[in-house]
Amino acid sequence: MKFISTRGGEKVTGAKAIVQGLSSDGGLFVPEKFPEVTQSEMDEMLEMSYPERTAKILSKYLDEYDAKELLSACENAYSKFEGSDPAPLVRLDDGVYMLELFHGPTCAFKDMALTVLPYLLRKGCDICGITDEILVLVATSGDTGKAALEGFKDAEGIKVMVFYPSDGVSKMQKLQMNTQEGKNVNVVGVKGNFDDCQTAVKQIFASEECNKILAEKGVMLSSANSINFGRLAPQIAYYFSAYLDLLSSNQIEKGEKIDFTVPTGNFGNILAGYYAKLMGLPIRRLHCASNSNKVICDFLQTGTYDTCREFIKTTSPSMDILVSSNLERLLFEVSGRDKKLTAKRMEDLKTTGKYSITEEERKIIAETFDGGYADEESCVEAMYDVFIDTGYTMDTHTGCAMKVVQDWYEKNKKDETKMVIVATANPYKFPQDVLYAVTGNDVKDSFKGIKRLHAATAMAVPKCLKELRDKPVIFTKTADKKKLFDEVLEFIK
Repeated sequence: MKFISTRGGEKVTGAKAIVQGLSSDGGLFVPEKFPEVTQSEMDEMLEMSYPERTAKILSKYLDEYDAKELLSACENAYSKFEGSDPAPLVRLDDGVYMLELFHGPTCAFKDMALTVLPYLLRKGCDICGITDEILVLVATSGDTGKAALEGFKDAEGIKVMVFYPSDGVSKMQKLQMNTQEGKNVNVVGVKGNFDDCQTAVKQIFASEECNKILAEKGVMLSSANSINFGRLAPQIAYYFSAYLDLLSSNQIEKGEKIDFTVPTGNFGNILAGYYAKLMGLPIRRLHCASNSNKVICDFLQTGTYDTCREFIKTTSPSMDILVSSNLERLLFEVSGRDKKLTAKRMEDLKTTGKYSITEEERKIIAETFDGGYADEESCVEAMYDVFIDTGYTMDTHTGCAMKVVQDWYEKNKKDETKMVIVATANPYKFPQDVLYAVTGNDVKDSFKGIKRLHAATAMAVPKCLKELRDKPVIFTKTADKKKLFDEVLEFIK
C-alpha cells in the first residue's frame, strides 16, 4: 500500500511514511485507500489475542512488513503491559463501558502505539535501506513524551528528544520524563504551551536548512507524535478489539452499531476510531470530548476552526491544545481528498489562526462526529458522581469524556446504543486532582495524593509511579521556544 500527503503529490511506501514521519510539503501521510476488514475476518479476530488483532490491522496497511515479524513485535510490545489484556473493557453501567488503555509501562494510552513504534521505525529503516542515525523529535502535552522515551530507550541507531511545556504538564508527568533513564534520550522543558512545542517541532521538520545540517551529521528526523502514521495505526486496533469483546461477551449482536466517546486534544485518538469505521467497523457515532480549550467542540458546531482565543491551563493537561494536528487528516477526507484546499486551510491556520469549511463538509462530519466539553467544575462533578454511584475511579481526561456522555444521555434519553468511553490515563498520574474530585480533599504533594487516593479507592498503585519518588532527576533544562533547534544540535553533537 502507498501513502500520500494531505497537501501535495508525494507518494511513498508505508515504511517510508513511518520513517519520514511528516511529508516533505508539511502534510500528513494518509493511506492511498482504506483497506476493508471483512465479516469473515471479524469472525476470525473474535478468537484472537490482542497482539494478534493488532498485527492483523497493521498488516492491512503495512504490506511490506513481514506478517510473522509484525505479530512477534506486537506480542513483545504488549507483554510489557500489566494483566493478560492490554485493553480491557469494563462494564460501568447498563450499556456503558470503559475501554481501559492505561495498563502499559507509562500508564497512558500512548503506550498502545509507542511500544510498537520502535519496531515499525527500525524495520522501516531496514526496508528503505536507511543507515543514518534516526532522531525522533517529540512535542508532548504530557503523556506522549514519557511513552516515547520509554519505548525508544536504548534503541539501536535511534535517539529520542522530547520537548514539553515546562509549566503545562502535571507534576507526575514531569517527574516521569525528567527521571527517564537511557543513553539515547533527552528532555527539555519549553517556556510556552504545547502548541508552541508542536509548532517548533513542525518547523524543524519542514526546514530545508535544519534537515541539511542534520544530514551532514548523518542524522535523519522522524516523529513519535500522532502526525506519524506509525503512531496512529496501532491505535485503530483497540476500536476493533473493544467491539469484538462486546460481541464475544454477548453484549451486542453481530453488525450492531456502537458509539465511542473519546477525550480529545490532538485528534489522533478519535481519528483512529474514524479510520476503524472507514475500514468497516460498525461505529454509529464518535463523541469528541474537550476540556475548557474547546476549539474542536466549537468547530464541530460552527464549521470554523478558530485558535484566536485564550489558552486555558486545566487539570486535564494532555488536552490543553488549540492546534489539533490530526484534524487535517479528517479535513482531507471530507473535502474529497482535495490536497490544494487542505494545504490552503493549513496555511490560513498558520497565518490567521483560523479557517472555515463548507456547510456540506460540516454536515458530512456531523454524520459521524459530535462534540461536547467539560469545564473544571463539571469534570469534577462527573468524576464524583460515577465514583459514588459505582465505585469506579477515573482520571481527569476521562472525566471530561464522562461529562460529555452524561450530557448526551440527558438530551437523548431513549438512546439504547452501547457506549464505550475511552479511558486514556491511570488516575494515579493525576493523584491530587483525582483525590479532590472523589473526596474533596486537597493536598500539595503528589505522593501524599497517591497515598490518600489509594486509601480512598483501594486501587492498586502502579509500580512505575510509586518508584518515581526515589528516582534522581536527570533533566532540568528549559529553553526558549525559538531556540529548540539549538538544543537539538547540542544533543546530537
